[in-house]
Amino acid sequence: MNIILIAGGPAGELPDFSFFPEALYIGIDSGTLVLLEKEIQPTAAVGDFDSVSDEDYEKIRAALPELERYPSEKDQSDTELGLEKAMEHQPEQVILAGVTGGRLDHYMSALHTMFKYQQEFPATRFLLLNNQNRIRFLKPGTHLLVKDEQYRYVSFYPFAEEIGGLTLTGFKYPVTDEAVPFGTTRFISNELLGRGSVTIQSGHCLMVESSDA
Repeated sequence: MNIILIAGGPAGELPDFSFFPEALYIGIDSGTLVLLEKEIQPTAAVGDFDSVSDEDYEKIRAALPELERYPSEKDQSDTELGLEKAMEHQPEQVILAGVTGGRLDHYMSALHTMFKYQQEFPATRFLLLNNQNRIRFLKPGTHLLVKDEQYRYVSFYPFAEEIGGLTLTGFKYPVTDEAVPFGTTRFISNELLGRGSVTIQSGHCLMVESSDA
């Protein structure tokens, strides 16, 4: 099962929803309005809804009569509330969208929260997605990849700690047993040639797949 969380970022950065016809959707704050405008009925919505007007909030309440409105001052971000709600469904994959535009602190918060949940729920795949990028975390081990024409470039960054023993096969620029320290840009904008693999001996890797447009 795919669960897609839609936050209130710029509409132009959202991915094409048609790629996920069987997904369940959860609205995060004003992202709920985006779903309703696209005639997608969300399974649930979470947030304090401080970014929507009273009129729009009533539209959301009409679509989701059992909606619970959280206080503005709380210990969890709206994105974390959405991830918490998503895990009630025991999904195979959770996709975060609408979090990469606008305020950078919101984006960083979403990225760190996604990392936390990927650690807590290793059987679930977590992705951060917009119209040009797909981001996910890779744990130690070997990960098989297949070239996706939608994402030409593949970049690798350490997250939380340095990466040890990075090996890339099937890439334009192969790598064998390399360390990836913080601050390096050596491992960005690689290209997968067909089928390939990423092997990590230690650390946690942030993999970003991107297109120019």
